[in-house]
Amino acid sequence: MNNTRFFILLFFIGFSVSTFSQRKPYVSEKYIGLTAGMTGSIVYFKPTVEQSIQRSHEFGLVYRYIGTKHLGLETSINYNVRGWRESNDIFERELTYLDIPFLSHFNFGRNFRYFFNLGPRFSYLLSQNVVLNNGSGLAQQVTAVPNKLEYGLQFSTGFYLKMKRQLIQIEAKANYSAVDLYPNQPIDDFDYSNSIYASVNFSWMFQLK
Repeated sequence: MNNTRFFILLFFIGFSVSTFSQRKPYVSEKYIGLTAGMTGSIVYFKPTVEQSIQRSHEFGLVYRYIGTKHLGLETSINYNVRGWRESNDIFERELTYLDIPFLSHFNFGRNFRYFFNLGPRFSYLLSQNVVLNNGSGLAQQVTAVPNKLEYGLQFSTGFYLKMKRQLIQIEAKANYSAVDLYPNQPIDDFDYSNSIYASVNFSWMFQLK
Protein backbone atom coordinates (compact mmCIF):
# COMPACT_ATOMS: atom_id res chain seq x y z
CA MET A 1 0.00 0.00 0.00
CA ASN A 2 1.11 3.49 -0.79
CA ASN A 3 2.45 5.01 2.44
CA THR A 4 1.06 8.40 1.35
CA ARG A 5 -2.47 7.04 1.65
CA PHE A 6 -1.67 5.73 5.11
CA PHE A 7 -0.57 9.15 6.36
CA ILE A 8 -3.58 10.79 4.70
CA LEU A 9 -5.70 8.49 6.83
CA LEU A 10 -3.82 9.57 9.96
CA PHE A 11 -4.67 13.16 9.04
CA PHE A 12 -8.30 12.11 8.66
CA ILE A 13 -8.26 10.74 12.22
CA GLY A 14 -6.87 14.03 13.49
CA PHE A 15 -9.52 15.94 11.59
CA SER A 16 -12.20 13.81 13.22
CA VAL A 17 -10.86 14.72 16.66
CA SER A 18 -10.83 18.42 15.83
CA THR A 19 -14.51 18.39 14.87
CA PHE A 20 -15.47 17.62 18.46
CA SER A 21 -14.78 21.23 19.46
CA GLN A 22 -16.76 22.63 16.54
CA ARG A 23 -20.14 21.05 17.23
CA LYS A 24 -22.97 21.85 19.63
CA PRO A 25 -22.67 20.55 23.22
CA TYR A 26 -23.31 16.83 23.42
CA VAL A 27 -23.28 14.46 26.38
CA SER A 28 -20.40 12.19 25.48
CA GLU A 29 -20.54 8.42 25.77
CA LYS A 30 -17.63 6.30 26.98
CA TYR A 31 -17.56 2.53 26.82
CA ILE A 32 -15.15 -0.22 27.80
CA GLY A 33 -15.62 -3.91 27.17
CA LEU A 34 -14.51 -7.24 25.80
CA THR A 35 -14.40 -8.44 22.21
CA ALA A 36 -13.77 -11.88 20.71
CA GLY A 37 -14.17 -13.48 17.32
CA MET A 38 -13.08 -15.83 14.58
CA THR A 39 -10.53 -14.82 11.95
CA GLY A 40 -9.70 -15.89 8.43
CA SER A 41 -6.35 -14.92 6.90
CA ILE A 42 -4.07 -15.26 3.90
CA VAL A 43 -0.81 -13.63 2.83
CA TYR A 44 -0.54 -11.88 -0.52
CA PHE A 45 2.71 -13.32 -1.87
CA LYS A 46 4.31 -12.29 -5.15
CA PRO A 47 5.40 -14.65 -6.71
CA THR A 48 2.12 -16.34 -5.85
CA VAL A 49 1.84 -19.02 -3.17
CA GLU A 50 -1.36 -21.06 -3.53
CA GLN A 51 -3.32 -20.93 -0.27
CA SER A 52 -6.56 -21.74 1.45
CA ILE A 53 -7.97 -19.55 4.23
CA GLN A 54 -6.35 -20.05 7.59
CA ARG A 55 -8.96 -19.92 10.37
CA SER A 56 -8.15 -18.87 13.90
CA HIS A 57 -9.30 -16.44 16.61
CA GLU A 58 -8.78 -13.12 18.36
CA PHE A 59 -9.88 -11.50 21.62
CA GLY A 60 -9.20 -8.24 23.39
CA LEU A 61 -10.20 -5.18 25.37
CA VAL A 62 -11.93 -2.27 23.60
CA TYR A 63 -12.52 1.39 24.53
CA ARG A 64 -14.89 3.72 22.66
CA TYR A 65 -15.47 7.45 23.07
CA ILE A 66 -18.40 9.12 21.29
CA GLY A 67 -17.93 12.88 21.47
CA THR A 68 -20.68 14.05 19.08
CA LYS A 69 -24.02 12.64 17.95
CA HIS A 70 -22.59 10.44 15.20
CA LEU A 71 -18.82 10.59 15.59
CA GLY A 72 -16.30 9.12 18.01
CA LEU A 73 -12.99 7.37 18.45
CA GLU A 74 -12.17 3.77 19.26
CA THR A 75 -9.07 1.86 20.26
CA SER A 76 -8.45 -1.66 21.49
CA ILE A 77 -5.74 -4.12 22.49
CA ASN A 78 -6.16 -7.49 20.79
CA TYR A 79 -4.47 -10.87 20.93
CA ASN A 80 -4.69 -12.02 17.33
CA VAL A 81 -3.64 -15.23 15.56
CA ARG A 82 -3.24 -15.16 11.78
CA GLY A 83 -0.83 -16.40 9.11
CA TRP A 84 -1.24 -18.58 6.04
CA ARG A 85 -2.09 -22.16 5.07
CA GLU A 86 -0.82 -23.44 1.74
CA SER A 87 -3.12 -25.44 -0.53
CA ASN A 88 -3.35 -29.24 -0.30
CA ASP A 89 -2.23 -29.18 3.36
CA ILE A 90 1.39 -28.59 2.39
CA PHE A 91 2.39 -25.97 4.97
CA GLU A 92 0.89 -23.72 7.64
CA ARG A 93 2.49 -21.00 9.75
CA GLU A 94 0.71 -19.29 12.63
CA LEU A 95 1.65 -15.74 13.59
CA THR A 96 0.51 -14.40 16.96
CA TYR A 97 0.25 -10.61 17.22
CA LEU A 98 -0.61 -7.91 19.69
CA ASP A 99 -2.83 -5.53 17.67
CA ILE A 100 -3.63 -1.91 18.57
CA PRO A 101 -5.93 -0.01 16.16
CA PHE A 102 -6.80 3.71 16.38
CA LEU A 103 -10.12 4.21 14.63
CA SER A 104 -12.64 6.88 13.74
CA HIS A 105 -16.09 5.67 14.77
CA PHE A 106 -19.28 6.65 12.93
CA ASN A 107 -22.73 5.58 14.12
CA PHE A 108 -26.35 6.14 13.07
CA GLY A 109 -29.41 5.45 15.19
CA ARG A 110 -30.52 5.77 18.77
CA ASN A 111 -30.62 2.58 20.84
CA PHE A 112 -30.15 0.26 17.86
CA ARG A 113 -27.23 1.66 15.86
CA TYR A 114 -25.45 0.91 12.62
CA PHE A 115 -21.76 1.84 12.70
CA PHE A 116 -18.50 1.70 10.83
CA ASN A 117 -14.91 2.26 11.93
CA LEU A 118 -11.86 3.22 9.88
CA GLY A 119 -8.25 3.88 10.75
CA PRO A 120 -4.67 2.66 11.15
CA ARG A 121 -3.64 -0.49 12.97
CA PHE A 122 -0.27 -1.28 14.57
CA SER A 123 0.88 -4.79 15.42
CA TYR A 124 3.77 -6.51 17.17
CA LEU A 125 4.65 -10.14 16.44
CA LEU A 126 4.70 -12.05 19.73
CA SER A 127 5.46 -15.52 18.41
CA GLN A 128 5.24 -17.79 15.38
CA ASN A 129 4.72 -21.48 14.99
CA VAL A 130 4.89 -23.96 12.11
CA VAL A 131 1.69 -25.99 12.49
CA LEU A 132 2.03 -28.15 9.38
CA ASN A 133 5.06 -28.89 7.23
CA ASN A 134 4.88 -31.23 4.26
CA GLY A 135 6.68 -28.73 2.06
CA SER A 136 9.66 -28.97 -0.23
CA GLY A 137 11.87 -26.36 1.44
CA LEU A 138 10.60 -23.22 -0.27
CA ALA A 139 11.65 -19.84 1.13
CA GLN A 140 8.48 -19.14 3.13
CA GLN A 141 8.56 -22.69 4.54
CA VAL A 142 12.10 -22.64 5.92
CA THR A 143 12.48 -18.96 6.85
CA ALA A 144 10.88 -17.51 9.95
CA VAL A 145 9.08 -14.17 9.55
CA PRO A 146 11.73 -11.55 10.43
CA ASN A 147 9.56 -8.41 10.66
CA LYS A 148 8.24 -7.91 14.19
CA LEU A 149 6.51 -4.58 13.68
CA GLU A 150 3.62 -4.12 11.29
CA TYR A 151 1.11 -1.41 10.44
CA GLY A 152 -1.85 -1.25 8.14
CA LEU A 153 -5.49 -0.29 7.73
CA GLN A 154 -8.62 -1.59 9.43
CA PHE A 155 -12.23 -1.16 8.36
CA SER A 156 -15.15 -2.59 10.28
CA THR A 157 -18.91 -2.36 10.19
CA GLY A 158 -21.81 -3.77 12.14
CA PHE A 159 -24.67 -3.15 14.54
CA TYR A 160 -25.05 -2.73 18.25
CA LEU A 161 -27.95 -2.60 20.68
CA LYS A 162 -27.68 -0.14 23.56
CA MET A 163 -29.44 -1.30 26.73
CA LYS A 164 -29.28 1.20 29.60
CA ARG A 165 -25.56 1.34 30.48
CA GLN A 166 -24.33 -1.52 28.30
CA LEU A 167 -24.34 -2.58 24.68
CA ILE A 168 -24.09 -5.80 22.71
CA GLN A 169 -22.41 -5.65 19.31
CA ILE A 170 -21.73 -7.78 16.24
CA GLU A 171 -18.97 -6.58 13.91
CA ALA A 172 -17.20 -7.62 10.71
CA LYS A 173 -13.61 -6.41 10.28
CA ALA A 174 -11.22 -6.31 7.32
CA ASN A 175 -7.48 -5.66 7.73
CA TYR A 176 -4.66 -5.05 5.29
CA SER A 177 -0.98 -4.81 6.21
CA ALA A 178 1.15 -2.13 4.57
CA VAL A 179 4.33 -3.93 5.68
CA ASP A 180 5.79 -7.04 4.06
CA LEU A 181 6.41 -10.08 6.24
CA TYR A 182 9.64 -10.83 4.37
CA PRO A 183 12.29 -8.51 2.87
CA ASN A 184 11.41 -7.29 -0.64
CA GLN A 185 14.73 -6.17 -2.12
CA PRO A 186 15.62 -7.33 -5.67
CA ILE A 187 17.82 -10.11 -4.27
CA ASP A 188 15.04 -11.45 -2.01
CA ASP A 189 12.51 -14.18 -2.74
CA PHE A 190 9.32 -12.09 -2.70
CA ASP A 191 8.27 -8.75 -4.13
CA TYR A 192 5.28 -8.66 -1.76
CA SER A 193 4.23 -10.58 1.33
CA ASN A 194 1.35 -8.64 2.87
CA SER A 195 -0.94 -10.07 5.50
CA ILE A 196 -4.68 -9.83 4.82
CA TYR A 197 -7.27 -10.98 7.30
CA ALA A 198 -10.92 -10.59 8.23
CA SER A 199 -12.88 -11.42 11.34
CA VAL A 200 -16.37 -11.57 12.78
CA ASN A 201 -16.47 -10.36 16.38
CA PHE A 202 -18.93 -10.24 19.24
CA SER A 203 -18.46 -7.45 21.81
CA TRP A 204 -20.01 -6.67 25.18
CA MET A 205 -19.37 -3.16 26.48
CA PHE A 206 -20.28 -1.17 29.59
CA GLN A 207 -20.86 2.57 29.66
CA LEU A 208 -18.58 4.56 31.96
CA LYS A 209 -19.89 7.45 34.03
